[in-house]
Amino acid sequence: MPLDSRERLKMDVEAENGGGGGVTLPPPGRAAITLSRSLILLFSITCAMAVANVYFAQPLLESMSVSLSVPAGSIGVVVTATQVGYTLGLVLVVPLGDLLNRKKLILTQMLLSAVALGAVGLAQTWSVLLAAMMLVGLMAVVVQVVVAYAATLASPEQRGQAVGTVTSGVVLGILLARFVSGAVADLAGWRSVYFVSAALMVGMALVLQRTMPASATPPAKGGYWQLLGSVFKLFRSERMLRIRGTFALLIFAAFSVFWTSMVLPLSAPPLSLSHTQIGLFGLAGVAGALAAARAGRLADQGRGHRSSAIALVLLTLSWLPIAFVEHSLLAMVVGVVLLDFAVQAVHVTNQSLIFAARPDAQSRLVGAYMCFYSVGSGFGAIAATYTYAHWGWAAVCLLGAAISGVALLYWVYLELTSRQRAEQ
Repeated sequence: MPLDSRERLKMDVEAENGGGGGVTLPPPGRAAITLSRSLILLFSITCAMAVANVYFAQPLLESMSVSLSVPAGSIGVVVTATQVGYTLGLVLVVPLGDLLNRKKLILTQMLLSAVALGAVGLAQTWSVLLAAMMLVGLMAVVVQVVVAYAATLASPEQRGQAVGTVTSGVVLGILLARFVSGAVADLAGWRSVYFVSAALMVGMALVLQRTMPASATPPAKGGYWQLLGSVFKLFRSERMLRIRGTFALLIFAAFSVFWTSMVLPLSAPPLSLSHTQIGLFGLAGVAGALAAARAGRLADQGRGHRSSAIALVLLTLSWLPIAFVEHSLLAMVVGVVLLDFAVQAVHVTNQSLIFAARPDAQSRLVGAYMCFYSVGSGFGAIAATYTYAHWGWAAVCLLGAAISGVALLYWVYLELTSRQRAEQ
């Protein structure tokens, strides 16, 4: 008799947990609310807007430096301050989704984001700018609260698809933020970017207030500090989190290796592309990210483990056309599409599986999971720039392929150990 999607999903989760127990899927009738396409789309747009706030500054650093009379060598701290705020938010704010009413938490974060964005646009001193940017990063973790909320509201059969679609919004926000901020700044100055974004955040908060259902998940027991302590306990108790977190660390290290260093060979001779032309490569990544949303459906069908293998093979192979950038920009485009598709496919599957493993702790799980993402992204950025400075683009591609290959070997190791357990 064929298995339904819930049974396949449970088998997939149990397989990655080593066949052990502790896997709890909510009963079929748990979700009184089935996410509509329109609400999933709203969540996706919300995530795109929120995560874009983190990346708006990158093409605006020179304008900020001139406007505030900050040395060019120091203005990069703006990006660091935003990332510090984001990391703090993952640890201190995201877990609140398991303690407080998620609808109210999301709306509060969006309104505070608007305040922070307005403060950035009004900043006249270096210290005020840094403080405001840190608050922008701190509130941008509303993205993770929304992803966890979408997973909670979705029925088990649509959870992966919902997470995949919402996550695609996150990727679109990251890839398009630099292009949009540069275009708006060219028209009305760098401060206008933050004023426009603040207005959009308020507008979206009003829309969500009217359309978003109230939180249906009972809050976690205990106070705030107990909640934070339980996040660290998840690292020890949840094997699925450790497995999928390791995948996240590796794939986002590879992702960061590429996107951090790609501007270097593209802007150097013989290509010498402009910033606008380089920014268009982000549009190529959009195609891969949108295609990866389908990976959530495979996870819903209990095929997440297998689809991860295919994605990791594509990720490793993507570095071959990327390496030929100086000879063919078309090859570079093909490589970008493959890389973004593979990374986002694994990312969507990761979240679908960890949410299925512990439906009662989704906000804490996504906060803990994204810590792996942050570590991997930071390592990839540092390693990429160092490698390019010493050995050039070919070495960067070898580095990215090596990291991708390690992720694929880790999948093979998990498959072999899972089969050994099944035979015992």
